[in-house]
Amino acid sequence: MSTAEGREPPADRPERDTRPPTSAVLVSLVAAAVATAAGTVAAPLGGAVVGMSVVGVAAGSTLGSSRVLLWAAAAGVVGIALAAALGGGAEPLLVAAVALAVAWDVADHGVLLGRQVGRAARTRRNVAVHAATTLLVGTLSAAVVYGSYVAASGGQPIAALALLLFGGVVLLSAFR
Repeated sequence: MSTAEGREPPADRPERDTRPPTSAVLVSLVAAAVATAAGTVAAPLGGAVVGMSVVGVAAGSTLGSSRVLLWAAAAGVVGIALAAALGGGAEPLLVAAVALAVAWDVADHGVLLGRQVGRAARTRRNVAVHAATTLLVGTLSAAVVYGSYVAASGGQPIAALALLLFGGVVLLSAFR
């Protein structure tokens, strides 16, 4: 590694740690745990599958891998879909979906922060604002989805809930 002038950096200067900041890792793990708890309330088997996302978020954050985080989020979505198929209630499913979105988004943001500014940088406020914004958008999306569900719940099949969840994910993606 050389500097712009072609000189080598001083030997006593440590290389920057590019792992995600601890605050991002902790917030994402708490959100993944909330998603697991809500998925378990909806349907224990679905919650167990959502629980794999906690392991994936921990691994992705430790490795600094966006790909592992994406697989963790996919496992969580499969778990939520399984809980819905097993007859889980709309409320815990929406809580699980929002918490999973927060877990993935904050963990992925943490990976990017680690690469850009390093683990030692002061990023708590940045992580807190990012997590709060994601939670706000997710909560508003879930409120719209739940309002639509309540308005249309006159004997609708579970597929209607799945489509509403999909609509919420699309809405959340539109705000990104």
